[in-house]
Amino acid sequence: METQQLYRGRLIDHIQLVVANIAASKKFYRAVFDVIGIPIGGEADDYFWADELFVSSVTSKTAAGALTGRTHLAFQANDRATVERFHAAAIAAGGQDLGAPGERPYHPGYYAAFVLDPDGNNIEVVYHGPAKNRSADAIKITF
Repeated sequence: METQQLYRGRLIDHIQLVVANIAASKKFYRAVFDVIGIPIGGEADDYFWADELFVSSVTSKTAAGALTGRTHLAFQANDRATVERFHAAAIAAGGQDLGAPGERPYHPGYYAAFVLDPDGNNIEVVYHGPAKNRSADAIKITF
């Protein structure tokens, strides 16, 4: 591991996607993470990770030789403009449109966009509307 500090939420420790083309996935996710302000935490030829998401090639020791199935991941945005920038950047980086930025019926103020990544995973960026309070940006773990 490249760092001695981790940032985690409460429910998910990590999610691993095993992809067919690691280069295409790196290009796609770098574009997405640049827009939402999440840095790549580490990488090698056969994997990369950012916060709770770990992405590896099928030939990586961590993959057990099998691709993961189709997954839906939703990343948080700080505003509507970030959702719009995500959609444009993800498509420019090889994603396929699955839903242009707009309000969704899930709750008032739910503003999201959806793009399929190079492996067909449904990637969403969502802004839930203005918040009265946010307890913390992340949980910092130091070891």
